[in-house]
Amino acid sequence: MKLSNSFSGALRTFSYFMASGSHYNLEGIDYLSLYGDEPSAIEQVFAIYANVIEMDEEGNVLNARYADIRATDYLKQYCDPNFIVEPPYEDWEVALY
Repeated sequence: MKLSNSFSGALRTFSYFMASGSHYNLEGIDYLSLYGDEPSAIEQVFAIYANVIEMDEEGNVLNARYADIRATDYLKQYCDPNFIVEPPYEDWEVALY
């Protein structure tokens, strides 16, 4: 089974804004250097995104913005120890497969 166009589009959009340094939820946070210096932080962001995103039976993405926020909040917390993710992550959200 192939990934749906809806998911492919959501992932492409998320990836673009993460790679360009212009993600709306990370304004003011310099995270691009993490790609070369601390790739495990970026890996965790994409794992959270993949774990949180939901699709219906036809493959239509139901919560792209929520998945964006949950994923990028990890990076906010990583870069700013004063930022607290609410609600705290559950184990299934941060699992690496």
